[in-house]
Amino acid sequence: MRAVIVDCAIYREGHRSKGPDDLSDALAEARASGDAFLWIGLHEPTKPEFDRVTSEFGLHALAVEDALSAHQRPKLEVYDDSLFVVLKPLKYDAETDAVSADEVMVFIGDSFVVTVRHGDSTPLHSVRLRLEAAPEVLRHGPTAVLYAVCDAIVDHYIDVASELQIDMEGLEAEVFAPEGGASRNTAAKIYTFKRQVLEFRRATVPLTAPVERLTNAAVPFVHEDSQPFFRDVSDHLLRVNEQVEALDRLLSDILAAHLAQMGVRQNDDVRKISAWAAMVAVPTMVAGIYGMNFEHIPELTWTWGYPAVLLLMAAVVYGLYRLFKRRGWL
Repeated sequence: MRAVIVDCAIYREGHRSKGPDDLSDALAEARASGDAFLWIGLHEPTKPEFDRVTSEFGLHALAVEDALSAHQRPKLEVYDDSLFVVLKPLKYDAETDAVSADEVMVFIGDSFVVTVRHGDSTPLHSVRLRLEAAPEVLRHGPTAVLYAVCDAIVDHYIDVASELQIDMEGLEAEVFAPEGGASRNTAAKIYTFKRQVLEFRRATVPLTAPVERLTNAAVPFVHEDSQPFFRDVSDHLLRVNEQVEALDRLLSDILAAHLAQMGVRQNDDVRKISAWAAMVAVPTMVAGIYGMNFEHIPELTWTWGYPAVLLLMAAVVYGLYRLFKRRGWL
């Protein structure tokens, strides 16, 4: 069991203190103090490993199932003995320009917090250290942990959105570069980028309702003075959602502009091919007539007939070339 426990501590009046190693004894001590709570952090526990935590903290079976499966949308569920929150932290790979999501589940109840983390993108050790450096926030009890985890994840959304904005500006410059700048793979790049934005939205948009609920309504197991903190998280999340929606709309516009440019270029190519075909058709027609070997062709007896026909073909071709050039077909 100790292999999956990342950290376990009792917090009294905003300060960390060492508690009993046994979870049952530690929880009983926290509840007996009245002003303390137990925070246990787990990383990718299996069902047998999580069974002990479930029995000790009285976690609801449905919430436990969600915490173990790790394929959930962001949500908030209220049960009789605990509050269950699912968050999806994001990570951005600069080498592949890819966005991927992990999951963090938070259980809070009577004098306890249990955090379950799947993936390696958002280690909660830094969140714990930041909270321990702010005892005035930590005095709010388990709610402080929930706020700190939400705040850290949402703030990281802003960083990921900024990276996507930079990538999109590069993609936009490629699409609107001078003729020949966009490659055949540009449409595939735009589509792949839209998939990254979709992954981003799957993490941020569903989180709006849970955070709003923590902001405006009395939620069990949440400290009554915590609303200003969650309002701050809500403001940041609103800003992120606006940014990602703007990215999505702009990507759609870029894709439409790219397809329009491809259509214009194809039309230009067709015009050029048609113009050259027309110029080739004239001498081909004349040569075809004179190649029919009729006996009575007037020009056959002219001394200058052959040069005159060549000059006629050249003049017609030159005239067509000037006409097509003036109209922008060549």
